[in-house]
Amino acid sequence: MIAGEVKGFRLKGPPSRGTRPMADKIKGALFSMLGSLGVEPERVLDLYAGTGSIGIEALSRGASWADFVEQNAAAAAVVRANLQHTRFADTARVHQEPVAAFLRGNRRQPPYDLVIMDPPYADPEIVSTLERIGASPLVQSGAVVAVGHSLRVTLPEGLGRLTRLRERCHGDSCFSVYEVVDDEMAAGAESNGTTADAESGGEVAGT
Repeated sequence: MIAGEVKGFRLKGPPSRGTRPMADKIKGALFSMLGSLGVEPERVLDLYAGTGSIGIEALSRGASWADFVEQNAAAAAVVRANLQHTRFADTARVHQEPVAAFLRGNRRQPPYDLVIMDPPYADPEIVSTLERIGASPLVQSGAVVAVGHSLRVTLPEGLGRLTRLRERCHGDSCFSVYEVVDDEMAAGAESNGTTADAESGGEVAGT
């Protein structure tokens, strides 16, 4: 772990080469950016969870609950083992199912204030999945969606209710941070003469 309650804990690694957990350098940069934006999530959704390292990092830094979605049975078992190891098993749940099925589900629960999405770089559904998240009742205005992606993948500045705040790259690994902005909130920002991109400066950094 990088920081927080269980800093220094070693997590169990991926069960196969097909699972590509976010590198610590990128994860650290992501949470540093979230901190600079004032994001202090209570409820976290970790999609394409892999080893669960990103959602567990959020729990370590103070989140009160995290849901992990991972289709692969071996990887889901690793997430459960890592939650037990870090003593967060009672504040999390692992859903072994496809991300699309989870997002389609009719779930009566409080919304998330942080959604983390780190799909395989070759995933052709990254934009459509991002669009589903933005249209879902699982997030409300002001929630943040963080997306890991390759440098070769161009994501839109805006998509439905999602407006990109920042993008940062380290080598071939990038992440983009979006905010859920409902129509009323967007109208207020326009009347003040500000936009998320103007405030962030459209930051893109390399190694």
